[in-house]
Amino acid sequence: MTKRGNSEGSIYQRKDGRWAASADLGYAGGRRRRKAFYGRTRKEVADKLVTALRARQQGLPILSERQTTGAFLESWLRDSAAPKVRPKSLVRYEGIVRLYLLPAIGHIPLAKLSPSHVQKMMNDALAAGASRQSACHHRAVLRTALNVALRWGMVSRNAASLAEPPRVPEREVRALGVADARALLAAVEGDRLEALFTVALGVGLRQGEALGLRWGSDVDLEAGTLAVQRALQRVGGAWLFLEPKTARSRRTVTLPQPVVAALREHRGRQLQERLRAGAAWEGEKWGGLVFCGEIGEPLSGFHVSRRFRSLLALAGLPSMRYHELRHGAASLMAAQGVPARVAMEVLGHAQISTTLNIYTHVAPELQRDAAERMAAALWGES
Repeated sequence: MTKRGNSEGSIYQRKDGRWAASADLGYAGGRRRRKAFYGRTRKEVADKLVTALRARQQGLPILSERQTTGAFLESWLRDSAAPKVRPKSLVRYEGIVRLYLLPAIGHIPLAKLSPSHVQKMMNDALAAGASRQSACHHRAVLRTALNVALRWGMVSRNAASLAEPPRVPEREVRALGVADARALLAAVEGDRLEALFTVALGVGLRQGEALGLRWGSDVDLEAGTLAVQRALQRVGGAWLFLEPKTARSRRTVTLPQPVVAALREHRGRQLQERLRAGAAWEGEKWGGLVFCGEIGEPLSGFHVSRRFRSLLALAGLPSMRYHELRHGAASLMAAQGVPARVAMEVLGHAQISTTLNIYTHVAPELQRDAAERMAAALWGES
């Protein structure tokens, strides 16, 4: 058998019958460092040795067989997730890790984490009363973390990807018809946030995008355009202006003239509020927000959504989430024959598939029109 070269590691069988491997990690602090691996078969330790040597060559951390999944998840949050994800997403990740992943699988060695462990974690969460959607979210966060471990050579497979998620009924996208949309606009007419709801329905801005708009730099009423350059979020009690959700989210859209008119009226109302507030006005502090509180301070998404639902209730209309205004804008574009690629640019979707998914839930009148066109083409009926 050919002798292994220097730094290639060694494999041998112990007196108790178990196999062992030793990897040379080089010198640190004037001392040679080695890493030992153990297993019941020669192949098992050989695989561990190959993985360790590859990690050393790539400058990646070498996994300790004693490192727990919990320790890895905490380091993942700190070293990988925190520098990259948006603050609100990081808070959500931290909550899922602390409340659900650590208690369920945190004690299991990362190297031994299996799909059955992940499956049991989800089943136990469902048995304890968690929704299927929540169990899927727990798995998704774990899968994201383990993808990092996979890239770093710390695991040989992603156990979360191999576990079967619970089936979650797809949320049906509400397709707004023209009559429904007009009733909605009538419900918000005269409210101090009328222009906000009009912009959301007219061009489909996300809530954070709309609340982050500033006069001057973002809104050009003469040109009739609106530029999305940031989003406003409240995280841990602090207001943050963040980059848009994706690269395509940074965009300039042309406004329908009624939306421009609504913004002009809103600006006049805001100037009156500024005069009443006097020295208490905080508008300059926040960069001159288009949609703000009565003294120029940022608006919370919770306040906006609650106000929206209250207006719908007063008008006797069905309740809906604020985000459904964005879906409504997409479905109305589909109903008016706006090409999906154009709608994608207006809405700031990262992928055309997202736009097309909404386009499949078009308003009933568009479906009737399609049926009539097919009847005319195939059977000559009108």
